Amino acid sequence: MSAGDDVLDLLAANDAVLTGTHVVFTSGRHGSAYVNKDAIYPHTAAVARLCAAFADRFRDAGVEVVCGPVLGGVVLAQWTAHHLAAAAGPGAAEVLAVYAERADDRKFVLRRGYDRIAAGRRVLVVEDVLTTGGSLRDAVAAVRAAGGEVVGAAALVNRGGVTAEQVGAPVLHSLATIDLDSWDEAACPLCRDGVPVETRVGKGAEFLRRRAVGDA
Repeated sequence: MSAGDDVLDLLAANDAVLTGTHVVFTSGRHGSAYVNKDAIYPHTAAVARLCAAFADRFRDAGVEVVCGPVLGGVVLAQWTAHHLAAAAGPGAAEVLAVYAERADDRKFVLRRGYDRIAAGRRVLVVEDVLTTGGSLRDAVAAVRAAGGEVVGAAALVNRGGVTAEQVGAPVLHSLATIDLDSWDEAACPLCRDGVPVETRVGKGAEFLRRRAVGDA
């Protein structure tokens, strides 16, 4: 799997792409479509196909460790490492999978001995959906802080026009790139037209609570 349309079709088939709705993104901006990354993870066959595409892109990069930021990146790291090891064939060195987690200062770090695993090894960092690239950037920084060599980064969907330079990686490969309409809250046409806010994904529920307090 490599074509962006194929990736988006797979995500849509597993209810991971919402359209014709009114969502509030983590940034606070509003939009009419949403990539619901959490919907894809229960479907192991779909996740395996997506991560096989990651592995195919980086099979010649000498990856020894795959790292992803919690939470979704944990699953992606596991499957990608599995496919990289399988592609290398019998007798090849094991490809390990680790994850980065938030420290008290909200930066990602490698704990649980994962820093020792990454140290001195070639690491691929994987993420699900890129909006600003902040989580991926922090995970890349965490790998470097642990002494790992970041050989590249990969994402399922890049919906923010994020570049390799922005996340601090030598290369960034996205399976699909999409451009979602979004507006500042004050300029949102969906709010103007009274379109109900989706509360199951994004920050819609928080937005409605905040607005209710403001109207009280």
